Amino acid sequence: MKQAIVVGSGAGGATFARELAGVFEVTVVEAGSEFKPFGADLLRLEHLRSTRLFLDPRMIRLMFPAMRVTMASDGMALVYGLATGGTTTLATGNALRCDEALLKLGIDLSGDFEALSAELPISTERQGRWRPVTRDLFSGCQELGLSPVITPKLVDYTRCVRCGRCVLGCPTGAKWDSRDFLRQAVERGAGLLTETKVERVVMDQAGGGSERATGVVVRRRGRRKFLSADLVVLAAGGLGTPAILARSGLRTEDRLFVDPVLCVAAPSVGCHEDQEVPMPFYLESDGFIISPYFDYLSFFFSRGWRRPRHDITALMIKLADSEMGSVGSRRLRKGLSDRDRRRLLTATGMCRDILGRFGARPDSLFMGMLNAGHPGGTVPLTGAERDPLHADHLPTNLYVADASLLPQSLGKPPILTIMALARRVAGECLQRFG
Repeated sequence: MKQAIVVGSGAGGATFARELAGVFEVTVVEAGSEFKPFGADLLRLEHLRSTRLFLDPRMIRLMFPAMRVTMASDGMALVYGLATGGTTTLATGNALRCDEALLKLGIDLSGDFEALSAELPISTERQGRWRPVTRDLFSGCQELGLSPVITPKLVDYTRCVRCGRCVLGCPTGAKWDSRDFLRQAVERGAGLLTETKVERVVMDQAGGGSERATGVVVRRRGRRKFLSADLVVLAAGGLGTPAILARSGLRTEDRLFVDPVLCVAAPSVGCHEDQEVPMPFYLESDGFIISPYFDYLSFFFSRGWRRPRHDITALMIKLADSEMGSVGSRRLRKGLSDRDRRRLLTATGMCRDILGRFGARPDSLFMGMLNAGHPGGTVPLTGAERDPLHADHLPTNLYVADASLLPQSLGKPPILTIMALARRVAGECLQRFG
């Protein structure tokens, strides 16, 4: 049986591994450890904020090892998951199809979306479960003519206790994450290596002068080891995959996007938005969406968020940012363009209007921390690559199966789209190598 190495266990990696397991001898290599939900006492941490111990968002790893933050230019905090399940364990469980840019390239993933939708617990939450703060925000958007849409969720609401901890790891298992597909892959015979960092891909010259990947060099518990493979798949995320390619001497494009997030908040005593399922609905405008969202990074690390967490109402702006930035072997560069800043200004004004309709005074509003969690775009697909779903400059048996392939920022939650794309790439690999 041929050997396949899948790097990463998030949305792309777990999906790819499940599709290949049983046909290939699959080994999933994950840099993090087994995921554990955030278990600290939030009230105690809330009290500690006044001590000013929380100075840098990168400190979040001390409280929650599965969540990591790296800082980019403009003071933007880039958030990612480092554990089994990748960033899906920290996501809010949204299930949106966002493949317009892929369709323009001639890549139609309709069959893959349908197959995934048939087995995933995708549902639209009934408005009867919403807290008053969410119902009032939804009504305010309607009154302003903004056409809010209820967000489809990867959530089993019979198990949901509305604790609001979706981004800290669901404590009841109500929110789906890619560990489910990872478990299925292991049941089909796949191996799993955790706490194992892939340093680089090893290549040699195949027949006809083309390069071929022979495996990867990993570091585990202080020791380097070579893992051989007939097929190597990089699904280490929009920051991890281009870094591995750079360390392997393979180029990526200088066109990183990250979907920046900025929250506009208002005091609201006893609203308990922090105990609502995040992003229960959203409204879409030119280049961004707006949705109710309690931002824990801002709550812990932004000085303006000093009120008790039960007394804050916040709206999140998620921006479809310009594809300008790069990820190297050791260096990350990312900023906002003038267009991005104009869109943020427009979106901020809309949030002020919505919160004003909600009853918040303009002088009481406060801003959150600029952060982002949807990096990608450094190995973008083109129309010429729509059939093999493989970049010409990569070795023939080295594939990418994560958001790095997306040609432009989605400005929306990408998990379902990444999974559909990874499923299609897996199908190509099965046809070509299986």
